[in-house]
Amino acid sequence: MLRSFDSRPFVAKLSWGLGIACAANAAFAQSYPTKLIRIVAPATAGGPSDIISRTIGQKLSEAVGQPVILDNRPGAGGAVGSEFVARAPADGYTLLLGNNATHGINPGLYPKLPYDAVKDFAPITLTALGTNLLAVHPSLPARSVQALIALAKAKPGQLNFSSAGNGNTSHLAGEMLKTAAGINIVHVPFNGAAPAIVALIGGQVELTIVNMQPLVPHVRSGRLRALGIASSKRSSVLPEVPTMIEAGLKDFEVSTWFGLFAPAGTPRDIVVKLSEETTRIIRLPEVSDRFTSQGFEPVGGTPEQFATFVRTELARWAKAVKASGARVD
Repeated sequence: MLRSFDSRPFVAKLSWGLGIACAANAAFAQSYPTKLIRIVAPATAGGPSDIISRTIGQKLSEAVGQPVILDNRPGAGGAVGSEFVARAPADGYTLLLGNNATHGINPGLYPKLPYDAVKDFAPITLTALGTNLLAVHPSLPARSVQALIALAKAKPGQLNFSSAGNGNTSHLAGEMLKTAAGINIVHVPFNGAAPAIVALIGGQVELTIVNMQPLVPHVRSGRLRALGIASSKRSSVLPEVPTMIEAGLKDFEVSTWFGLFAPAGTPRDIVVKLSEETTRIIRLPEVSDRFTSQGFEPVGGTPEQFATFVRTELARWAKAVKASGARVD
């Protein structure tokens, strides 16, 4: 004869156990942090990663009463620093300032990436969003995006564009321009954005589409001519320059972004606490002004919003990498 099973004691014990676990997790978050926090920037010192990390780190340290340091770990397009954080303890004390390379381009570019951009990380918040700018040498007769496209079609294979390296955002932006406009321009890679811009100023190449921040001084001095902003809206830094979308290239957006990640498995309460505190910091007038002066839009937001953003970026850049044919062994 079958006997009925009274599940109430089991449910009560399970609920009690879950309650204890949740309480412990909440208590952990309340006591966090109790020691130094490390923000890993997977890039060399001196670039936008430093500015963003140090600005946020200083304010975060003041808010939580613990030291926050920047740890530059460049190499393999950001893979070295990203792997380091992916393998770090999931306790909220080692964070990654990821970007559009580490969590956008790399998964499609590297056949054997030592980390999973989705499974190995807990997104915290999107900190800053920049955009790329299409600029040409002033000797070029084109004074608009459409004029440049017409010139490129009249001279197939004769116009060169510089980039910060194979597989870099600027390289893929050039490939996107080729596809969107139906033109044949030649890629000339350099080791970084600075030499790519120097080559353009010197007339070695005719155009480039790199992050706008280092281009702005040269545009204002007249050494370069800006034709189009690769974003959905005009920039307050160069409001007179139309977007590539306004110029007729549908959905042409190339973002340079930075965001905070923790290792996967980091307690949810800690991720939320970091997200809320970082968002508050980003929206402080002095921080917002500093980001804007460097050509970046301060963002912030929830972990869920950032996770959705990353998934969109991964899909978009996978398509761009495939179209470019770029691969790094």
